[in-house]
Amino acid sequence: MSVLLSAAVVAAGVGSAAVAGVLMAFSIAVMPALGAQPASAATAVMTRVNVVIVAPVFMVLLFGTAAASVVAAVTAFLEPGTPAVLVAAAAALYVVGCLGVTVAVNVPLNDRLAAAEDVWPEYLTRWTRWNHVRVIAGLGASVLFVVAGVAA
Repeated sequence: MSVLLSAAVVAAGVGSAAVAGVLMAFSIAVMPALGAQPASAATAVMTRVNVVIVAPVFMVLLFGTAAASVVAAVTAFLEPGTPAVLVAAAAALYVVGCLGVTVAVNVPLNDRLAAAEDVWPEYLTRWTRWNHVRVIAGLGASVLFVVAGVAA
């Protein structure tokens, strides 16, 4: 395994685990705590969280992990004798299941919440359900990157 591929697999594996950890904190602590609050308070807090989370550190982690995943997958297919299918599966799981769901589902739900306070009960259920998908995808991608790194 080349230095580039090794670095990309490590970066993607660590990044996907870190992103999954942040998202898991929402699934197991933040959303249940907000769910126990009045809708107006929960909406206000979550709307603010959705602004604060768009910070450089999290954006670099979220999108940098996607970039590292793609680099790892492409490089793995270009290098003979590497576990390219495992790396590609890990990359697809992260890019589609973590980043794709974020962009296609969670962000639009966040935008809708910011525009209308009365959507909180539906938002809480749908956002949390899809967040669980992102957590599973991130953890699964991380495990596959580790397995691919060990297999190489």
